[in-house]
Amino acid sequence: MVIQNQTIYPRNGTMVTEFILMGLTECPELQVPLFVVFLVIYVSTLLGNFGMIMVIWANPQLHTPMYFFLINLSFIDLCYSSVITPKMLTLVSFLEKKKNISLAGCAAQLYFFIALGTTECFLLAVMAYDRYVAICNPLLYPVIMAPRVCIPLVAGSYIIGMLHSLVHTDFTFSLSFCRSNEINHFFCDITPLFSLSCSDTHINEFLLFTLVGFIEIITVLTVLISYIYILRTILGIHSAEGKRKAFNTCASHFTGVTIYHGTILFMYLRPSSCYSLDTDKIIAVFYTVVIPMLNPLIYSLRNKEVKAALKDYTVRKLLRTVIHNIWINQ
Repeated sequence: MVIQNQTIYPRNGTMVTEFILMGLTECPELQVPLFVVFLVIYVSTLLGNFGMIMVIWANPQLHTPMYFFLINLSFIDLCYSSVITPKMLTLVSFLEKKKNISLAGCAAQLYFFIALGTTECFLLAVMAYDRYVAICNPLLYPVIMAPRVCIPLVAGSYIIGMLHSLVHTDFTFSLSFCRSNEINHFFCDITPLFSLSCSDTHINEFLLFTLVGFIEIITVLTVLISYIYILRTILGIHSAEGKRKAFNTCASHFTGVTIYHGTILFMYLRPSSCYSLDTDKIIAVFYTVVIPMLNPLIYSLRNKEVKAALKDYTVRKLLRTVIHNIWINQ
C-alpha cells in the first residue's frame, strides 16, 4: 500500500489527496516500445483529426450538415485523445518517473473523459438521424437539417455530455479515498476509483449502470431505428448504382458506431463480478487511444468527397508553397 501526500483528519483518518497511476505495465522492457507506439498513435490522431477539420473547413462544397457533424466528431476525438494520451505517455516514458496525479487533476481528467465520451455517443446518434433524413427524405433534407436544427442538436449533445459527467464526477469525488492511492490504470477511470474508496459505492455503481445504460439505450436505439428505415429505403431502390451510393454513404458511420458502442457496452454494462482491471486497461486503450485515430480513416477512406477535397487541399497547399518560394527567391 502506498500513501503519499496525505492530509490527516482527526475523525476520518488518513485521506488521499494524490493518486499514483500504475500505467499499463510495470515491465521496464516494454516502456520504450509502448512510448514509441503511443506517441505515433497520438501524433496520427492529431494530424488525422485536425487535417479532417481543415479540409472540411477549407472546402465550401463540404459545408453541409453531414460534414458539420463530422467536424465536431473530429474535434471531440482531438480533445478526447488529448485528455488521456499525454499523461499516458509520461507513464511509459523512460525519461519521466513521476506517476502521480493530484486529486483535482484526477477529477478534471475523469470529468472531461466522461463528458467527451457522452457527447460522442449523442453526436453519433445525431449523425445517424442525419443519414436517415438524407436517404429517406432527400427532397426535404435541406429544410429538416437546416442550421437552426443542426446547431441545437450539436449544442445539446455537448450540454448533455457535460451534465452527465458532472453527476458522476461529483458523486465519485464525494467518496472517501482512505485506502491505497494506487490506481491500477493509466488514467482516472471511474471503476478503478470505486475500488479505492472506503465509502459505500453502491449508489455510485447504480448511477453508473443506470445512466450509462439509459444513454446507450437512447443513442443505440436512435441509430438502429434510423438504419432500419435506411435499409428499407435502400432495398426499395431499383438501381444497383443507387444502392451502392446509398450503402457507401452510411458504411463509414455505421462502422464507427459499431466499434465505439461495442467497446462501451462491453466495458461498463457488465456485472461487477466480471470486472478485471487488467483486461479493462487493454479495452480502454482501444476506445481512448485507438478509436480517435481510426475515425478520420474510417470517414475519409470510404468517402469520395473527402478524398477529393483532401487531394485538392494538398495540391493547393503545395502550389502556394512553391509560388511563395519562387517569389522569395526572386
